[in-house]
Amino acid sequence: MWKMTENNMVTVVGAGLAGSEAAWQLAKRGIKVTLIDMKPNEKSPAHSQNGFGELVCSNSLKAMRIDSASGLLKEEMRRLGSLIIEAADNSSVPAGGALAVDRDKFSEYITKKLTEHENITIKAQRIDDIPEGNVIIATGPLTDGKLYESIAGLVGKDALGFYDAAAPIVRRDSINMEKAFLKSRYDRGEADYINCPMDKEQYDAFVNALLEAETAPVHGFEENLLFEGCMPVESMARRGFMTLAFGPLKPIGLEDPRTGKMPYAVVQLRQDDSAASVYNMVGFQTRLKFGEQKRVFSMIPGLENAVFERYGVMHRNTYIQSPGFLDEHYAVIGRENLCFAGQITGVEGYVESAGSGLVAGMDLANRLLGKKQSELTAKTMLGALAKYISSPHHKFDPMNANFSIIEQPAQRFRNKKDKYNAYAERSLAIIDELAGEQV
Repeated sequence: MWKMTENNMVTVVGAGLAGSEAAWQLAKRGIKVTLIDMKPNEKSPAHSQNGFGELVCSNSLKAMRIDSASGLLKEEMRRLGSLIIEAADNSSVPAGGALAVDRDKFSEYITKKLTEHENITIKAQRIDDIPEGNVIIATGPLTDGKLYESIAGLVGKDALGFYDAAAPIVRRDSINMEKAFLKSRYDRGEADYINCPMDKEQYDAFVNALLEAETAPVHGFEENLLFEGCMPVESMARRGFMTLAFGPLKPIGLEDPRTGKMPYAVVQLRQDDSAASVYNMVGFQTRLKFGEQKRVFSMIPGLENAVFERYGVMHRNTYIQSPGFLDEHYAVIGRENLCFAGQITGVEGYVESAGSGLVAGMDLANRLLGKKQSELTAKTMLGALAKYISSPHHKFDPMNANFSIIEQPAQRFRNKKDKYNAYAERSLAIIDELAGEQV
């Protein structure tokens, strides 16, 4: 019978989404965990809460449908007992077909679960070097200082970087609903989004103002290091005058119920808390100066007198060159008792980060308990992401969950929906078998 020893204790550094999930997966398998996070003593420039699992950018965990890549990933994690998905389900707010959360309640749920677990010890301190023993590093894309230098020295090369941005948040009672309307795209779910319609003249004036607005300086900023999934709105506008109209401002599926017609462009706002008191501007990541955000975004119909609870911000993210350094269990090759998890590995997105923590925690626990490693394979979304970050690439960039990285079936399908449903059916059968083995 397996017996706990000091060698079977694990240190998890970082209590964001990945670190929190990794600690949970270890602890619920009987592994003693020391979870170290510098909060509340210190915070990065992007963080404001004291609790764990803080959502920095959007409050959305994306689509719920299992015939979507993000929806499938969430369902895989849900069936494997993910703390992050459990927290999201318990703190959700209306968002049409997406899973969005009250970010305060979400963090409070995660913090309470981890703090109260008998196998988890919490330490609030900054870590400057990689600890000895069994370790999972999940310090996120804002890792800096001596720990960054320690990781860079281990990898043998400098960490790469890209820039990420957060969208502004607006008070609900400051939105002019005589101009805006409630609706979800294609009427999926309830009318959960506030939509600010623009005609061509309004759109043209807005884009011109956006192009002329002054941006805030970001140390070391380079346009070619922007991550496509979090592109600042002003950077999109510079790509072409109609880029926004075909991107975050696309009006398709958002006919104005008062006119029955589709606007020229639409700015959407999504509920950000359970009280529906604040809404975030969907797709409006930005590095405009705060005064410019107020001036330019107030040109949007319905936001003339908007009160901004938080302006958009931009920060530099870092990630390691994982291929050839990490294996499909997020463990350092040749040093399997040291793992990395989260955006620092090159997965991109809230759920993807938590998913990497789930795999890293689950597989390190299995290794310490003398059990076989999970065989997720690229037929599952969790496995496809792990394979992506551990396989050679001509150019290694951060990756969201998507169906292009999952192993393609041999059969042919009439349409994408049938194909994606087949992916989901195959994946969840593998996950269910694995979940049974993990009990």
